[in-house]
Amino acid sequence: ICIGINSYGNLPSLRYAVRDAEAMRDFLLREADFEQVFYFADDAPPIETPNGPMDSAPTFGNLMRFFRVRFEREFLRVGDNLWLFFAGHGMQHEGYDYLIPKDGDPGDVDRTALSVNYITARLQRSGADNTVLLLDACRNQGRRAAAAFGEDEQKGVVTIYSCRPQQFSYEIEA
Repeated sequence: ICIGINSYGNLPSLRYAVRDAEAMRDFLLREADFEQVFYFADDAPPIETPNGPMDSAPTFGNLMRFFRVRFEREFLRVGDNLWLFFAGHGMQHEGYDYLIPKDGDPGDVDRTALSVNYITARLQRSGADNTVLLLDACRNQGRRAAAAFGEDEQKGVVTIYSCRPQQFSYEIEA
């Protein structure tokens, strides 16, 4: 699963998140030999599902629906790998990490952002032996909180953050 968000309604836009998600999607398909990649981005084409095309705009509703429906029951086997790459804004709220979708509101995180704990729990239902989270979202929008995004441990899942807690993940064109 690759998610990249440049354009936000309630947060500053990013410049390279979509490009990074697209590069990860291409790597997983071409180099890592993944059979399928679900790609959500500002300009991504619809995702084909057995029930028809699904909107791939990385909004709260689309992403929640995807994680709810796709991970309702096991669909992978022993030996399979499941990776999730997210490039966009993230923040910590009340001790938990959240990924901010395109329409997320940093003033209403509980109802408009995706809890990393929820996503991890859904991914663990896939049946895959190996689950990896790659999160390029270590920002708290200038907030000087005691805790920062990336301190919330994800048990049973390999989690790689773009930087340490309390640090920023900077955008660099190269």
